[in-house]
Amino acid sequence: MKILVIEDNRDIAANIADYLEPKGHILDFAATGPSGLQLATSERYDVIVLDIMLPGLNGMELCRRLRRVERVFTPVLMLTARDQLSDKLEGFEAGTDDYLVKPFSVQELEVRLQALLKRGGQHAQERLLKVADLTYDPETLSAVRAEQPLELNPTQRKLLAMLMANSHRVVSREELEDHLWGDTLPDNDVLRTHIYNLRSVVDKPFADKLIHTIHGAGYRLAKI
Repeated sequence: MKILVIEDNRDIAANIADYLEPKGHILDFAATGPSGLQLATSERYDVIVLDIMLPGLNGMELCRRLRRVERVFTPVLMLTARDQLSDKLEGFEAGTDDYLVKPFSVQELEVRLQALLKRGGQHAQERLLKVADLTYDPETLSAVRAEQPLELNPTQRKLLAMLMANSHRVVSREELEDHLWGDTLPDNDVLRTHIYNLRSVVDKPFADKLIHTIHGAGYRLAKI
């Protein structure tokens, strides 16, 4: 398995690594919410181990953003010291797939991750984003239009996923900029350049155009 571990406790992270890496699993680590979110949305993982109490962005909000904004459906197992039913229900409402209370056995962690991996493909078709003849899979990061694979860089993939997930409406410039850069906005109008480059891949080779500029409002990806 390729596993992303988002955990700020170095001892816990080291314990997980010491047990799982010798078994052949590949692990990436993040110690803050923002860095974990960046990895989860730019790389492909089989499962994510997510602590709740994280600096910068807590695990609940990170999970909600993965599911509702980034449209990333990689199976998530939450780690927490909070064992109340209300805490678990909040985690499941945020989009987690499993819940493990600290302290925990790393052997049990591996078994639960294996189970999540097996279940992960059951609803893969539901995760696909599809507009007209354009399809994007947030799990494999693959985009296809009219049966032709599209080569996209990470920024283009994030833009495409955001626009496709909201194809029923116009997405404002502010929303797109926040999606790409958060609070650290670039000085110049880089968004326009990224939209142009995305159009060059998604629209230019095809007769029907899907990415539309709605002047004064933002952008919409749809068959109009």
